[in-house]
Amino acid sequence: MRKAWIVAGAAVAAGLSFVMLLVVGVYIVAGNLANGVGGGAKTLAKGAVPAAYQTLVQKWGNMCPAINPALLAAQLYQESGFNPKAQSPAAAQGIAQFIPGTWATHGVDGDGDGDRDVWDPNDAIPSAASYDCKLASYVKDVPGDPTKNMLASYNAGAYAVIKYGGVPPYKETQNYVKTITTLEESFAAPVNRVDPSKQAAGAIYYAQKKLGTPYLWGGEGTAEDGGRFDCSGLTQAAYETVGITLPRVANDQYNAGPHPERGELLPGDLVFFSDDLTNSRAIRHVGIYVGGGYMIDAPRTGAVIRFDPIDTPDYFGATRVTEDGAKALPTAV
Repeated sequence: MRKAWIVAGAAVAAGLSFVMLLVVGVYIVAGNLANGVGGGAKTLAKGAVPAAYQTLVQKWGNMCPAINPALLAAQLYQESGFNPKAQSPAAAQGIAQFIPGTWATHGVDGDGDGDRDVWDPNDAIPSAASYDCKLASYVKDVPGDPTKNMLASYNAGAYAVIKYGGVPPYKETQNYVKTITTLEESFAAPVNRVDPSKQAAGAIYYAQKKLGTPYLWGGEGTAEDGGRFDCSGLTQAAYETVGITLPRVANDQYNAGPHPERGELLPGDLVFFSDDLTNSRAIRHVGIYVGGGYMIDAPRTGAVIRFDPIDTPDYFGATRVTEDGAKALPTAV
């Protein structure tokens, strides 16, 4: 767990008063900020893609107009959680989860070493981009958004997209398109200030009521846990009270929405910490930002839920949780 910080009693009391004001004020803020991510070329958010794959995703994510690096990253995360050894019960293989028949037709030698290896991200990531672009070319004359038509082709086949003149009326396909385009936002570096979460105040309110509760590794606040939490258990429970279901672990919670810069943080944002600032999959701690450079978090065994500063060397970044972003996350990666 991350290094412990001790906040003096007076600071905690002052912070608690500050939080109570924020619980009211965050709704006012929510009504007055500019709209969120919009327009322009999309680049990857800091550390959103593991460093080993960032150059590949950035390069091949610009292969054709229907894709971009954030979209390609969202697909890889959805398919495998960036695990190059992933294998599904349906025999889908590698970081991009190609089934053998599709790989035989669409796999490419991305690194030019003379072979096409589905288990090698240097081949699989370029192949995923190439396959996306090939599908986009099949439906290029279909009306509507070319990216959504490409994603629909990926799920339902190009014939269905052509037949229906766009995303077909299949619930599974419509959900897939929405999932990937929503997840795309969590891998893209925002170009404008992102919308505040309207549920943020409720999450803070819940967390501040838990101040002083002892930490429990793996704790989710249940009766069986004695009402105790670990760091991601606390953030999960806090957002659950306002109708948003987050994944259980911190490095997946990072993908529950877009990523504001440090100077754009608002109360309710999740803040993350890691020993590897290039890789969101290495995140090991999370708290709920309350303003003034402080968060509420469950820090470590032997400590209690408390206020801690966020400006430490292991600060990784932040996520502004959205309901759609949380719903888009895969149940297992």
